[in-house]
Amino acid sequence: MKKCNFLKMFALAAFSLPVLSINAQSKLDNQVLMTIGDKPVTVKEFTDVYSKNNIKNDVIDKKSVDEYLDLFVNFRMKVMEATEMKLDTSAQFKKELEGYRKQLAKPYFSNEKVSDELIQEAYQRKLKDIRASHILITCDKHALPSDTLKAYNKAMDIRKKAMKGEDFANLAVKYSDDPSAKDMKATESSPARKGNHGDLGYFTVFDMVYPFETGAYNTKEGEISMPVRSDFGYHIIKVQSVTDAMGTIQAAHVFLQLPFDASKEDETAMKQKADNIYKELMDQDGKNWNEVVTKYTDDRGTVSRGGALSNFTVSRIVPEFIETCKGLEVNEIAKPVRTSYGYHIIKLLGKTGIGSFDKESQAISERVEKDMRSKKSEELVLKQVRKDYNFKQNDANVEAFLATVDSTLLAGKYVPAATADMKAELFTIDGNSTKVADFVNYINEKQKPRKFGTPMACAYELYDAFANEKVMDYADAHLEERYPEFKNLVQEYYDGILLFDLMEREVWDKAVKDTTGLQEFHARHASKYMWDERVQAAIITVTRAESLPKIKALIDAGTPWDSLRPIVQRDSIQHVFVRKGFYQKGDNQYVDQTEWKAGTINEIHSTVDESAVIVAIIEKRNPEPKTLKEAKGLVTSDYQVELEAKWLEALRAKYPVSVDEKVLDKVRKLYQ
Repeated sequence: MKKCNFLKMFALAAFSLPVLSINAQSKLDNQVLMTIGDKPVTVKEFTDVYSKNNIKNDVIDKKSVDEYLDLFVNFRMKVMEATEMKLDTSAQFKKELEGYRKQLAKPYFSNEKVSDELIQEAYQRKLKDIRASHILITCDKHALPSDTLKAYNKAMDIRKKAMKGEDFANLAVKYSDDPSAKDMKATESSPARKGNHGDLGYFTVFDMVYPFETGAYNTKEGEISMPVRSDFGYHIIKVQSVTDAMGTIQAAHVFLQLPFDASKEDETAMKQKADNIYKELMDQDGKNWNEVVTKYTDDRGTVSRGGALSNFTVSRIVPEFIETCKGLEVNEIAKPVRTSYGYHIIKLLGKTGIGSFDKESQAISERVEKDMRSKKSEELVLKQVRKDYNFKQNDANVEAFLATVDSTLLAGKYVPAATADMKAELFTIDGNSTKVADFVNYINEKQKPRKFGTPMACAYELYDAFANEKVMDYADAHLEERYPEFKNLVQEYYDGILLFDLMEREVWDKAVKDTTGLQEFHARHASKYMWDERVQAAIITVTRAESLPKIKALIDAGTPWDSLRPIVQRDSIQHVFVRKGFYQKGDNQYVDQTEWKAGTINEIHSTVDESAVIVAIIEKRNPEPKTLKEAKGLVTSDYQVELEAKWLEALRAKYPVSVDEKVLDKVRKLYQ
């Protein structure tokens, strides 16, 4: 079993939920509840963790005190063992803990008022889906004012053409610097692709960079925006539609694939096939949906799910697909729709819509933190942090040094001027001095060649970044002493990562690598891992009628099933696919339609095209145990459970547990 974030967060979450305050236990807090090995455990240590993990409808389940005691002991023993093994000294552990600490520190570096305003704005935008097109005129974010003006004027000239009635799509193909607007020819590494003519499809909040998103949401349906500046350049945005948000969409489809360069004949034939499939569905009011999906879809990965796609939002799929979904009721099936990929017959399975603000706000808050809009909050936080940690800047020294910077900075090869005073103090944080020499080191690390700007402007930009980084690093380094609750939370993550790493080493990986033990475990529990009744069958799929007689002739001649595929390849019999395997009920619809008797051959013809499937039952098998290879996933998981149980027995022998029953009884009474 490999390490994964889901398992890790599961392990950590068990020890990082909000604390429940219970005044009655305060007198007991410092009493020793138990000793594990030679380490005493106080009542508070136990009740803090217990309270976090045993809340049911805001009421503590008093029956779980004794039950949880064992879980707590197991946890503490494992952490003690991990510490003794020095797992917390590895570079990987330190890196991982630092990553989690950075995430935990983020709330301490945001302005609540501004964050709330951004969350409210994002929620209002989340209520609407927008379909828009754009024309991009690129402009570097560090461009000179003259180049910026040139790009803006070009964007304005194009906008004037659009406002006078010129087709926006044609203008996008002709002028946009967004390569997706134009058709792309096939290359060695990618197939040909049809351009979108500037059409970005549907999107909602967070799907686009913040300035573009703001420009789109501030433009009315059918109107064209003024040029909107982002880090990419200037965007001219045309809003095609604004509709109520669908939220998360659940849909299934029957998909018929067409290549980009499909001929008119191929297009016509595929459309006819799609119409025939749709008619077959409508003849039974869609009740045969799963059967039709299994027969015809080219999206074979969705067959086992009845054509259901993974849940998606409007920005994750082509706009024609979304347009169709927006016009459907739940469980309604749409007529075939053409996209750039082929034809889709779409069935809407459901849509979540957008929940109330209370329901959505937490997820929105997390997205705001990661989005560039959070800079508004960061600017106010920076101002407050400078005040809290007594940031004092020596303006004269700053100006004097920046005046010495020359063009070597723009070249990315900065050399300090001889007149620069390296010992001059630029600023202090809580009395700790930062000198010019420190800033020069920063420049050497961060500098890179620049095509735009002046040495002075570049130097000011670097200085601002340097000063901000220094003051924020200082505040971050002192979080634990300033906020005790943060210190406790980091400790919990420290323990949780250790627990995960130890479990991986002592249980999960060991079960995978111990092949002998795994084989013995499987042998002892073979009856637990059984095949149902099944058959060995050959399935021959023929997609063109002219190939069917050739295959039937081979079968009638008694050709061995294992020889059929090589003969098909040798004789270049086209449009024939042969596979052989074992099948249980439900594994294959064609096998299910065939009598399960050795020697049976069943020929099944399509009702919408000229394809056919031949199923031959080679052998029928009664229920039997799976081999270790066939059941390895389940066997490994169960073996891990056994290994952990034995390991815990060894830990209890190594770290004897002694519980003070009198103190434990007092703890029990706290939760009555």
